[in-house]
Parts: sequence; C-alpha cells; structure tokens
Amino acid sequence: MGLALFSLLFLLMLVGLPIAISLGLASFLSIYYFTTDPLADMAGKIFSGLNSFPLMAIPFFVLAGNIFTTGGVAKRLINLTNAWVGHIPGGLSIAGIVSCGLFAAISGSSPATVVAIGSIMIPAMVKHGYEKDYAVGSISTAGSLGILIPPSIPMIVYAVTVEQSVGKLFIAGIIPGILLAILLAFVSFTIAKKNDFAKAEKATFTERLNALKAAVWSLSLPIVVIGGIYSGIFTPTESAAVAVVLGLIVGLWIHKDLLLKDLPGILVESAKTTAMLFFIITMAMTFAHILTLERIPHEIASIITGWNVGPIAFLLIVNVLLFLAGQFMEPTAIITILAPILFPVAMALGIDPIHFGIIMVVNMEVGMITPPVGLNLYVASGITRMPLIDVTKAAFPWLIAMIIGLILVTYIPEISLWLPNLLYGN
Repeated sequence: MGLALFSLLFLLMLVGLPIAISLGLASFLSIYYFTTDPLADMAGKIFSGLNSFPLMAIPFFVLAGNIFTTGGVAKRLINLTNAWVGHIPGGLSIAGIVSCGLFAAISGSSPATVVAIGSIMIPAMVKHGYEKDYAVGSISTAGSLGILIPPSIPMIVYAVTVEQSVGKLFIAGIIPGILLAILLAFVSFTIAKKNDFAKAEKATFTERLNALKAAVWSLSLPIVVIGGIYSGIFTPTESAAVAVVLGLIVGLWIHKDLLLKDLPGILVESAKTTAMLFFIITMAMTFAHILTLERIPHEIASIITGWNVGPIAFLLIVNVLLFLAGQFMEPTAIITILAPILFPVAMALGIDPIHFGIIMVVNMEVGMITPPVGLNLYVASGITRMPLIDVTKAAFPWLIAMIIGLILVTYIPEISLWLPNLLYGN
C-alpha cells in the first residue's frame, strides 16, 4: 500500500495536477483499494484534523498580512530603514532586507513580504542606479524571511502536525531570522561595493527622527504580537486576531492609507489564500493518516536508526531531502507529509523538537527561492515582469548565503534554542 500511495502521488504530480488534488486522489484511491475503511469515515478524520485551535491563526495572519500590505505599513518601514542605512554601499538593498525582516514580523507570509516590500523597493533601487537583477535578487530572497521571523504559518503547521509549542517555535525563529538577514545584507554590501553602485544621500538626524516617528505604529505591531505571546497575555492564535484588529486601526484611522472600500477585496484575497492552504492541509492530513495506518514513519525510522547514523549525518540527509522536496512542493505540504516521517527519527537521535522545526522552516525558505515551485520567484517575476529564469539567476548569490545560514542553524542548535531556553527554561 505504501508503494502504491507514493507511486500514485508522484504520477499525479508529474501529469501536472495541483499538489492538494494529487495528495487527495492518491490517499482516497489507496484507501479504497487497499483497506476496508469506509471512504465516508474520512470526512470525520479530515474535520478532526482541522478542528485545531492553533490552525485558526492561519486565516488571521493571512488577513493581517493583506491589511498591512494595503495599509501603508510597508511604505513607512521602507522609509525608516532607508533613512538609517540607505547611504552605505548597497544601502537601499540592505534597507529592503531589513524592511522584509520587519514586515515578516507582522505578516507571517513570504509572498506577502515580497509583494509589500518589492513593489516599492525594487523600482526605487533601479531609479537610484542599481542593476535590476541586483534589486530583484536581493528582495525576492529576503522575502523568504516572512516564514522564519515570527509569526510564521509553516511554524504553526509544524507545531500542529507534531504537537509542539507554537510560542516556543515563534521565539526560536527570531535569532535565526536575524542571522539570515545579516548574511543577506553582507552579500548586498559586497556586490554593491564591488560594482560601485551609487549610494543614496545620507539622511540628516532630523530626517531619521521623522522617519522613526512616522513608522512608530508600524514598529509597534510586531512588539505587541510577539510581546503578547511571550508575556502570556494571549496565545499565538489570539495574537493573530489582535494583529488583524491593530492593522485595521492603524490602517484606517492612524495612517489612513487603508480605505473601507479596500476591505472587500482584502477579505476575498485572504479567503482565497486560506482556502488554498487549508485544502493542502486537509489532503496532507489524509495522506499522513494512511502513513500512520501503515506504520510507514515507524518503518522508515527503524531503517534509518538501523544504519547507525548519528545526528550529524541524519540532519544532512534531512536537509538534502527537504531541498529536493522544496523543488516540487509548497512548504505546507512538505511539512504535513514529511514531518510525521522524520520527526520520530529525530527524537530517537536526541534532536530537540524545536530545533528540528526551525531546520525544517529554514529549508522551506530555501525552497521558496528555488525553481520550479519557488513561489517567491514567481511573485518577483509577476511584479517586475522579468522572466522566471532571469529572476532565478538574479537570486543566486543570496541563495548561497541562505544555504550557509541553513548549515549554521542545522549544526549550531544554540542559534535556535538559546532564546526559547532563556525565556521558557530548559
């Protein structure tokens, strides 16, 4: 049955069916032909899988990201970072990377980050004399920070799939996110220095102060969301709802860039994205149910542990496997399919579950900027009208920095675990 399940899945994907439909068809056909379980029972299993309080955070964070994109938050964050670092070599690119990190701290979505920051920053960089490839490559890659710097939708999916703390995962993503942002900024600085790109005029202290004042409400949003989780005022799911309410207040009445007539379109786009994510999650949960039924994760765990590989070799195998999966599947599907298989092995080898989750999420970041299913590449191509192959080539130097960051996060657990251990205790 396991062979039939995976064969059907890859066959359906090869003929071009969407991942969610491929997962669903492979699962239902396997159940029908290889088990005595009534297909009608699967409806209850799907509902019980979705009937999870942490999963409620996903539609709220999707909605919050769309509200922030329209409500002027991104524009103010860009103006702030430009005022402080725009004058150094590669300063506009570095400002874009920092802006992506800040926007990631309130949106939880990589594509939303690329759209919000890239649609403003890429034209500005080209206007100031930067090469278009340089501008597109830096921003499309930095947008992947949206799923690592908390809040993060893939972290929520991982936490629900393997029953871990969403709050700990959110806190664990902060330092790796900062590390990757620094590596990306270093690449931008090095390339700009080598090519002698024009530098923006240095802002005066008054201009910097004014930019900070204008962005204070935008900066307060991640503080409230993450601070509220850490302090115990609200759960990660409740923080998503708070982010929506704050986004509406700031966008409608403080920044006044968000209009009431914008809300129907925002709600429709958010509903479309949420429906797509939940469709993948439901089908992946059905797929995972069959894996569990056939004890496939346990068999794979036994095989790998029988090889007597240690944690270092196992994590190398995991990174290679996730890199390959990232070429063909969307992060939510990868996590819901592979986490139940890899997690028992990781636990048997003594790998911390929070550290393992961060490794998976960083791998998902790499997958967002590698073809053929690198979603960030498609988004960047769409907003710049550049061919996908050109966007892929442009992102390559920053992709190398991401892979270096992945290696550091994989083999130095303290990068992920120091902050959650400090705040939550060992």
